[in-house]
Amino acid sequence: MRILILGAGGIGGYFGGRLIQAGADVTFAVRARRAAQLAVDGLVVESPHGDFTVAPSAFARVDSATVQGTWDIVLLAPKAYDLDSALDAIAPAIGPGTVIVPLLNGLRHIDALRVRFGAGPVAGGTCGIPATLRPDGTVVQLGPLHRIVFGALPRTAPAAAPLLAALRDAFARTPVEAILEADMVRALWEKFVGLTTLAAMTCLMRGSVGDILATD
Repeated sequence: MRILILGAGGIGGYFGGRLIQAGADVTFAVRARRAAQLAVDGLVVESPHGDFTVAPSAFARVDSATVQGTWDIVLLAPKAYDLDSALDAIAPAIGPGTVIVPLLNGLRHIDALRVRFGAGPVAGGTCGIPATLRPDGTVVQLGPLHRIVFGALPRTAPAAAPLLAALRDAFARTPVEAILEADMVRALWEKFVGLTTLAAMTCLMRGSVGDILATD
């Protein structure tokens, strides 16, 4: 099973690194600057579950502007404001049997993916992990939570089921909590509602969750 991950930051880099540790065939589609970091330093991860570095020889890298070939699974992990360019980047990677697993917040990206690629290849996905990318290229997991949830949507092609099950099995060989969810629509809405509550609070209070919890 060939896996393409668009983005090697806090989300794509962490979950991709864990999959590589488990022996998965992972390729990162990244911009030139990130590709240069990965080619020199490899994928460096600091985690409460153990720091690790994946050598450059252990995974492939392609320029997100010149993706070629097709993949079985495409994990989509860009920022929401980069969604349009992300769809352009992965378009050449989508073949007749490809499954797209987006890890963006909210639900609007599902419609955008369906308009671009049709409903069949589009699955659903969410993740829970406090992570960031340092300027030196290190992926830093800021807390122990590392959970990924994915599954078919009502209009996802039935042929996607074996690939989604294979992705779950690949994660089962890692420390990550991975769930193949039967009701992915509910899971997407649960994540969205939780985030809107937190976002409203941090905007109103003009501070991070940590700042708010530390304030009487």
